[in-house]
Amino acid sequence: MSQTPRQTLRERLEAEADADINPAVTPDVGIVMGSSSDLPVMREAHRALEEVGFFEQSTIDEPPAQDRHTYETFIISAHRTPELMMTYGQTAARRGLSLIIAGAGGKSADLPTMLASVAFPLPVIGVPVDEAAVGSVIGNPTGAPIVAVDAGKAYNAGLAAAQIIGGSDPEIHRRLSEFHAAQAATVAAESLQLHEDGVDLSES
Repeated sequence: MSQTPRQTLRERLEAEADADINPAVTPDVGIVMGSSSDLPVMREAHRALEEVGFFEQSTIDEPPAQDRHTYETFIISAHRTPELMMTYGQTAARRGLSLIIAGAGGKSADLPTMLASVAFPLPVIGVPVDEAAVGSVIGNPTGAPIVAVDAGKAYNAGLAAAQIIGGSDPEIHRRLSEFHAAQAATVAAESLQLHEDGVDLSES
């Protein structure tokens, strides 16, 4: 009997965890979501990471350059693929991940909180894909922490992931500082322009 994609992925994750792989060739951040319908929101986490120098990595067979930081992406449903969720969370640290960004939507958005418990003490940043998911994503009990952003704010989750890694990585810290400086310069320029031009009351 041929293996299902779920079985194949579980075996791949377990093999990578057991291989004692050099963390330098594995992804730093795992981005997971409960459904492909979450991708339009979760894509913003990818965008934030890439803006501060991360790249997507699909396989450890093609390791990144020495100075490159990477992330991986999977769809993992807490309800439809619970075994895969357990395997991903339990092997994450041994596979070299530094943290996980997990997004889910709807009133049963359990993937972020369940992964936070299974992957502990690896940090998990939860992303409620929509307003209905907020209560589920932030609802872990005392002793099972999860860091969460506001509904739909996957971009902030990506930046927060970079901040966590940047706490011990001078290169990521430098890129974040440059990102922040660029943001500040943009706001200052807009403020000066508005001050000089005045407010156009004809615009509604």
